[in-house]
Amino acid sequence: MVDAAVRPTKSPTVEATSPAIDVPLVNDLLLGTWADIRRQAREMLKDSAFWRQDGLGMDEHRERVLSQLHLLVENKAVHRAFPKSLGGEEDNGGNISGFEELVVADPSLQIKSGVQWGLFGSAVLQLGTAEHHEKWLPGIMDLSIPGAFAMTEIGHGSDVAAVGTTATYDPETEEFVIHTPFRGATKEYLGNAGLHGVAATVFAQLITNGVNHGVHCFYVPLRGDDGVDLPGIGREDDGLKGGLNGIDNGRLSFDHVRIPRTNLLNKYGDVAADGTYTSAIDSPGRRFFTMLGTLVQGRVSLDGAASWASALGLHIAITYATQRRQFDGVDGHEVVLMDYGKHQRRLLPRLATTYAQIFAHDEFLQKFDGVFSGRTDTPADREDLETLAAALKPLSTWHALDTLQEAREACGGAGFMFENRLVGLRADLDIYVTFEGDNNVLLQLVGKRLLGDYAKQFTGKDAASLAKFAVGMTAGKLFHGAGLRQFGQSVADFGQVSRSVENGLREEQQHELLAERVQQMIADVAGRLRPGAKDKELGARLFNENQAELIEAARAHGELLQWEAFTDAVHRVDDAQTKAVLTWLRDLFGLQLIEKHLAWHLMNGRLSMQRAQAVSSYIDRLCARLRPHALDLVAAFGYEPEHVRAPIASGAEQARQDEARAYYADLAASGDAPIPEKALREAKKR
Repeated sequence: MVDAAVRPTKSPTVEATSPAIDVPLVNDLLLGTWADIRRQAREMLKDSAFWRQDGLGMDEHRERVLSQLHLLVENKAVHRAFPKSLGGEEDNGGNISGFEELVVADPSLQIKSGVQWGLFGSAVLQLGTAEHHEKWLPGIMDLSIPGAFAMTEIGHGSDVAAVGTTATYDPETEEFVIHTPFRGATKEYLGNAGLHGVAATVFAQLITNGVNHGVHCFYVPLRGDDGVDLPGIGREDDGLKGGLNGIDNGRLSFDHVRIPRTNLLNKYGDVAADGTYTSAIDSPGRRFFTMLGTLVQGRVSLDGAASWASALGLHIAITYATQRRQFDGVDGHEVVLMDYGKHQRRLLPRLATTYAQIFAHDEFLQKFDGVFSGRTDTPADREDLETLAAALKPLSTWHALDTLQEAREACGGAGFMFENRLVGLRADLDIYVTFEGDNNVLLQLVGKRLLGDYAKQFTGKDAASLAKFAVGMTAGKLFHGAGLRQFGQSVADFGQVSRSVENGLREEQQHELLAERVQQMIADVAGRLRPGAKDKELGARLFNENQAELIEAARAHGELLQWEAFTDAVHRVDDAQTKAVLTWLRDLFGLQLIEKHLAWHLMNGRLSMQRAQAVSSYIDRLCARLRPHALDLVAAFGYEPEHVRAPIASGAEQARQDEARAYYADLAASGDAPIPEKALREAKKR
């Protein structure tokens, strides 16, 4: 929390009766379901041994992060998701919550630990059986078996089903032969592969008795006890990257590497000694998606980590903006940056979005925990979980890059100094938008799910119903009902439009606008795709032509989920003043989404021209209304100095400003202050 001694005075335009938020209450709300575990993790991370040291070269940074992983083991911070029988806690939601907090120490530490325990270890846990768990999980948990997660290939990233690596079964020796048949099938960008990994979970096409049964996962040793790579293992170091240089990313290739038949992680598909393949899931496609679905936690954790990285960036930028002064104000004193309307516009809508994302993430995490604990593990729940992951991870990771860049610029030259965290965080989080699924590909998956759900509305309908639907589509009213009238947008007195926005675009209307936009966009895309339903070639062409709009609809769906989660959080608050401020912040989030898509709302008749013109001015009013609460709202993130570690957010800037103001005050009082040339000229004119 920002120390009261360095807080600036409130803007002179702020009303004295402005409500105050209950910071601890909001902190509890933001930390969410696993607040205790988050606080425990943050307490651990006050130890400087976990902090990134900016001056380290790549090699030193890698070794420091590896040593930090051993510290995590010592602190029992990595075992929460593993079986109780092996010393774990079987707490999936708590595991992700604690893991996400590592981003404030060093994103390289967060991601390398995610590779070890969230990907490599999780593959063994989720895709293997008891035999595999007992054999390998203890070593994975205590880091005596550091490993890589070998899924992505140079030639195939998001399209995992098409990977080129093969695992061909040899019944004579009861072994699988792991092979990289061409350069594009080389496994790439793998954490722990460049240097530290001694084993890997390798995704390859399982071929037995001349039949390819699709992608399965295999446990493949990389090094012998002597520390030397085993025969047939090809290893290359990716070297210096654009960020996350504490991780030894690298490439792996396999030249007819033989592994025992039992190294197939066979929870969803098995091969008998004679080469017979069996699976409880008949459909190869469903089997593939079931296996990949068990590894969704990577996307879950990236959504949370990106949201909290945005929170840290805003803590730094907003704290600095309430202390740094620039240009004379009406009272003769320089104005703090946060009192400028443009500065509020730059940071406060992003603060509102970050709140929305954190609230949405906690609901997402509850869904994840329910599925992975078995409490709500049904095919429908897993499908919902995968859709949530594909909808939310893109929004939070894109938002993190945008927010950290804007925060950097908002802090001027000070923001460009590495010691102030913003440029380092921005560089490290850059890759978040493409790993664990490229954001646009993920949103396309969401769009397809929305199209599928939309189509189900008309299953079994008769010709008359479909004809009525077609008329509705032509009229553009399928989801819109009474149109503009229900919002009361005929405003006779244009001078009252701004107030009308405040009264007429509150919670219910915001939700309606956001929800109807998703529904109408999906309806429009579905209508354009319909002619290709029975013509595969035409269908592919039409889908490609409408791909961009489908992805935009999926993005709008994710934004709607975030708005709803924010609203749910507001409804849980009993303190009247806190609720009022959080409602303003939620309104800011909703209205800036509407502002971003004003052209769509106008073209589709959702807003009148007068109402649309007034949205932006009302956003400005909300920013001014939230200005006096900015410090409290970032204090509610709960970061302490050991987490922030940015000199410009430490109170040092306030001390400099106070020193300067005291200097000029003393100089003026002494009578020795030089006369400004402009004042002298004006005196001569008189």
